[in-house]
Amino acid sequence: EIVAYAQQFIGNPYVWGGTSLTNGCDCSGFTMRVYGHFGISLEHYSGSQRYAGRGISYSEAEPGDLICYSGHVAIYIGGGMMVHAASAERGIVVDNVFYNKQPIGYRRLV
Repeated sequence: EIVAYAQQFIGNPYVWGGTSLTNGCDCSGFTMRVYGHFGISLEHYSGSQRYAGRGISYSEAEPGDLICYSGHVAIYIGGGMMVHAASAERGIVVDNVFYNKQPIGYRRLV
């Protein structure tokens, strides 16, 4: 359910500091709003989100889990893929979990 909700915003813009899923958001604004839709409260800061929920390993990751990077967050959609607000050039997109950074943690929020 979380993944389906998040994926409807693919193609929408990235805006640094933004929290609008339609008009533009940054990575933590994206995750904050997606999880917020399901009653899960997150701060608008990737560094804080890396401590939300409980830690899990990559092998335990399921669609809807949070993926944490140094200075970035994304939502795991399964099959080694994620949806995230990537950059001003790319907007909200689907990428491989290891697209250009090594994840530093995975969090189960639900």
